[in-house]
Amino acid sequence: METPDSRQHARTLWYDRPKYVFMEFCVEDSTDVHVLIEDHRIVFSCKNADGLELYNEIEFYAKVNSKDSQDKRSGRSITCFVRKWKEKVAWPRLTKDDIKPVWLSVDFDNWRDWEGDEEVELAQVEHYAELLKKVNTKRPPPGMDDLDVSKACP
Repeated sequence: METPDSRQHARTLWYDRPKYVFMEFCVEDSTDVHVLIEDHRIVFSCKNADGLELYNEIEFYAKVNSKDSQDKRSGRSITCFVRKWKEKVAWPRLTKDDIKPVWLSVDFDNWRDWEGDEEVELAQVEHYAELLKKVNTKRPPPGMDDLDVSKACP
């Protein structure tokens, strides 16, 4: 039996959301898929269409809720939805250590900088409230003496 170090790694994409971290192990026509999600790590293994064993073990940046996490397999990849232990805390990286393995990349198609969205939304609400205040201020109606009635719509 091969040791985990002699196996190849599956190309892995990841992105961060307020409640979950999403990972996609990019393996087409995978067989013998095993996904183990623990509170501090994930262990993934499978065979690709050529029968080559792929193995990834990732120590997470922060603790996750392994009981409320799941994975889904398609013909092209295995996607994992890993529930964060602390919601609304952005992860600057997926791994515990500040190293970026060559097989791990940010999924820029799904990445969104959500951190701070609440402040932006609150600022928009406050701006809207200010506009409403200005509109609702009781003032006398504007004078309309200068309107030319002959050009008014019928």
